Amino acid sequence: MKKIGLVLVAGGSGKRMGSEIPKQFIPIHGKPILQHTIDRFSSWNKEIEIVVVLPEEQIEYWESFAGKKESLPYTVCAGGSERFHSVKKGLEQLRDVDLVFIHDGVRPCVSHDTLDRCYSALENHAGVIPVLPANESLRKIEGSSSKALNRNKICIVQTPQCFDYQKIMKAYSHEFDPFFTDDASVFERDGNPVFLVDGNKENIKITQILDLELARYLLA
Repeated sequence: MKKIGLVLVAGGSGKRMGSEIPKQFIPIHGKPILQHTIDRFSSWNKEIEIVVVLPEEQIEYWESFAGKKESLPYTVCAGGSERFHSVKKGLEQLRDVDLVFIHDGVRPCVSHDTLDRCYSALENHAGVIPVLPANESLRKIEGSSSKALNRNKICIVQTPQCFDYQKIMKAYSHEFDPFFTDDASVFERDGNPVFLVDGNKENIKITQILDLELARYLLA
């Protein structure tokens, strides 16, 4: 098995939930969301090298209160002003890995099956992301009007976004562009194709109170 690195990006504030603590630290069943996410990956692959990227002002809180209690050892580093810079800093912390998974720290319900699909696809592709079909009707807003889109040609992107380590490092050597909404867009800018695999519906990103309640149910 190739050596895998994991960059977990956790830069949320919890404001949209009305939480007094950052959302990645909100406890579910006695364990912070971020710890659930770490444990999900370490239970999938006990050899994975994990880097957790946090806002600098949150690191002391995490390490003193919540961190490193129930999973394998991992590295913590401070992020940057944009997600792009945080991911880049996380990538730079990894040592001697062949592949890297980049994941949202507040997606604790990614399935082992999704991780298996991503890993298997990396045998033949240098960039792999999990996606779901768009089940709702979609419209594109154009000025004061809008038009329907063909949802069969649209998909919903999840994480982890998974890459050959050397190629994603090269892609992140470029300057930041506001167009970069995720790691796949950075990878594509460097001329690399991205391969799609099936994600899992439970792999929600916790941003709203409803997401939090659903995560409590899924993690029960």
